[in-house]
Amino acid sequence: MASIAATVRVDESSAASSPYERFAGVCAVLAGALTLLYSISFIILVNEPLSSFCLLANGLLATAVLVAVYERVRATDASFALWALVLGLAGSVGSALHGGYDLAAVLHEHAPVDPNLPSAMDPRGLLTFGAMGIGLWVFAWLIARSGQLPRGLAYIGYVVAALQIILYLGRLIVFDAKNPVIVVPAMLAGFIATPIFYIWLGVSLWRGASGSATFRSAPRGSHP
Repeated sequence: MASIAATVRVDESSAASSPYERFAGVCAVLAGALTLLYSISFIILVNEPLSSFCLLANGLLATAVLVAVYERVRATDASFALWALVLGLAGSVGSALHGGYDLAAVLHEHAPVDPNLPSAMDPRGLLTFGAMGIGLWVFAWLIARSGQLPRGLAYIGYVVAALQIILYLGRLIVFDAKNPVIVVPAMLAGFIATPIFYIWLGVSLWRGASGSATFRSAPRGSHP
């Protein structure tokens, strides 16, 4: 009876989270696409308004995605999952603030600002790269342990997290944006690893939610 009750609780939890997981799945796919668009606009097109908008929107989308990942892995280790969520949300909000600040600055003329000064919203990417990188590393570890998402997704998550941490340290210590220590991780993260991670995560969340909905809608007599 205890195992049946536990199964019922799991099914009820899945039922409550399925609509949100589909929503988070869409947000994750959009975040992956916007990450790629941000990289193109920032590195190739050098379009400040577009890159700032992408940074702002991506940060907001990531908040929804991280909550869904937290719900998937929190049963594995609730404390580590909460820590990863807090760090990830801090990084996402920091990204949104950074993008919003830059967008407000480029859309209207203001007094000249020294471009060498760190952003007041997100100094050298402390939140966007540093906090988010640590949060993603912990989430990747929990994904690998939990089995709630594809194991390969955890390995991509480790790569994305490592690249983001390297980017933060590079911007903090090396500083020169044209240095290979910064350029190479930025290209790998922005054009390859991060888009793949978010799009794969989005598809996994959507499929998981759809699968649980199908299971719940099946006739009672169809299961032994």
